[in-house]
Amino acid sequence: MGISLSSLIYPYFVAEGKNKKQRIRSFPGVFRFSIDRLLVDIKETAGLGIRKILLFGIPECKDNIGSGAYQDKNIVARAVKKIKEEFPGLIVMTDVCLCAYTNHGHCGVLKIRSRSIDNVKTLDVLSKIALLHAKAGADWVAPSAMAKGQVGAIRKALDKNGFGQTRIMGYSAKFASNFYGPFRNAAHSAPKFGDRRLYQLDYSRPQAALKEIEDDIKEGADIVMVKPALSYLDLISRAKEKFSYPLAAYNVSGEYSMVKFGARQGLWDEKNLVIEIITSIKRAGADYIITYHAKDIARWLNVGTGFKPVPTDNARRFNEVK
Repeated sequence: MGISLSSLIYPYFVAEGKNKKQRIRSFPGVFRFSIDRLLVDIKETAGLGIRKILLFGIPECKDNIGSGAYQDKNIVARAVKKIKEEFPGLIVMTDVCLCAYTNHGHCGVLKIRSRSIDNVKTLDVLSKIALLHAKAGADWVAPSAMAKGQVGAIRKALDKNGFGQTRIMGYSAKFASNFYGPFRNAAHSAPKFGDRRLYQLDYSRPQAALKEIEDDIKEGADIVMVKPALSYLDLISRAKEKFSYPLAAYNVSGEYSMVKFGARQGLWDEKNLVIEIITSIKRAGADYIITYHAKDIARWLNVGTGFKPVPTDNARRFNEVK
């Protein structure tokens, strides 16, 4: 089974400032970029044949309601505008969530007394974020807050405001996983109290995950997702078989960093292990894979490793619909 570059989505962290390329100790080979340095790196990424990226914003200031996520000068919105100016053919996807923008680190607006998520207010804010990103030129928005009804609320807001062409990739089955540590370090998004098990999925309840995927399809998601990927290959397979719908899987930060640190210790050959992992995710049924390995994979493919990029029918559909 070949790996297609058209099925890979490369995540980026974009931060305030200039001439910034910050290393992340727990996340080898991944950086926080200011917009100017981000554009330089994207040129390399696009040159490798990767045509889809996913942006995560890292603001300078946070507050209790995450207002920086939907203000006009939001870091992601500014980055999208610059990217689309310089790389008009690139498919730009944006994360829609509040965890990096709130001072408490949770993914929605909190009810102050109970410290639980206010779903109504959260849906309103997520819709504002998605609309801001769409106005900036994002091709896809990707709500990851796991707020009930988030896809439907965003679809309604986009359509109402003339952005019916903007697509939605729903983080449909996002589990309360232990594999997110390096990402939370990168985005400064770890919760300050409690955890996210009240709104992210329990990994011991597969039926709940399938129900969330079904709900997102009904609400208008163009792609649904399972996150993380490697420990949830059974869910990827079940979702693909049950729904036969465009499906993404997120090969998350902890999965990535384990490979990198193990390779540094000589425990395995990095290239062979990465190809095995990504192939297993595709074999399970993922049409698209969000992975921090994407640039390495592109380099290996481009120098002729014997792995040939073979576009799938669903990959063609993805490229045709913008």
